Amino acid sequence: MIRFGPAGNSESFYAAGYKASHQAPAWLRQMGLSAYEYSFGRGIGLSLEAADKIALEAKAHDIAVSAHAPYFINFSNPDPEKRENSFRYVEDSARLVTALGGDRVVVHVGAMMKLTEEEALKNCARGLKDAYLRLDDLGLSHIHLCPEVMGKKNQIGDLAQTLAFCQLDERMIPCIDFAHLHARGQGALNEPADFERVLDALEASLGVDRARQLHIHFSTIEYTAAGEKRHRTFADADFGPRFHHLAPFLKARGYQARVICESKGTMAEDAKAMMDIYHAV
Repeated sequence: MIRFGPAGNSESFYAAGYKASHQAPAWLRQMGLSAYEYSFGRGIGLSLEAADKIALEAKAHDIAVSAHAPYFINFSNPDPEKRENSFRYVEDSARLVTALGGDRVVVHVGAMMKLTEEEALKNCARGLKDAYLRLDDLGLSHIHLCPEVMGKKNQIGDLAQTLAFCQLDERMIPCIDFAHLHARGQGALNEPADFERVLDALEASLGVDRARQLHIHFSTIEYTAAGEKRHRTFADADFGPRFHHLAPFLKARGYQARVICESKGTMAEDAKAMMDIYHAV
């Protein structure tokens, strides 16, 4: 089953009088949505008690929960202390997404820094493998790490690199952020064929069955020559990419993807718009 939902809570969620994330699952279900991504991007401050409340509501309303690990993760950094921090962020995210009732953790793998591309990729690959060794030791082997395609050119994580990382362990599921692909490629996703090529590359690298479990981030985006600048909303008509180019391929190929919307402030509304586009195909 394909699922749609937001990353975090829309402005309208709070405008309606809701104050806590454990109220989000029922609100999302009323909209017909069935996924929710909790962000630890700027740090992990969620208590186990709060996570348990969200998990109970998510289960009651059939909302699949994932989490985004802190943005500070950088496995390309050769500094031992900084790398240890990255492992800790992954471990804490894995514990809490489990408490939330989920099993997917989206991760930013690393940045180039002053390393060569070969050095940075080698460090990131070793970091991901070591992260899984640690998760296994902690009894968290059920976790799917989801390396994310990144939107800035100085970040590790173009499409080919992301798919190569996912070949390191079968538990990894790529997080294909189509806005990031669009920004990194300077407006690369404009026609249906552009999206088809992405799915073709995914299936060629990981196989059709594994590709169908894809984790998707989608929004429109503003970019510069360096890549991503900021996420926009579907109402921003001058920005791409556009989901109606992707939806027919997801349906025709039988994808059971999780589609998470990262629009700025209207993530739930735009997630519903994608769901409606998909069902109208």
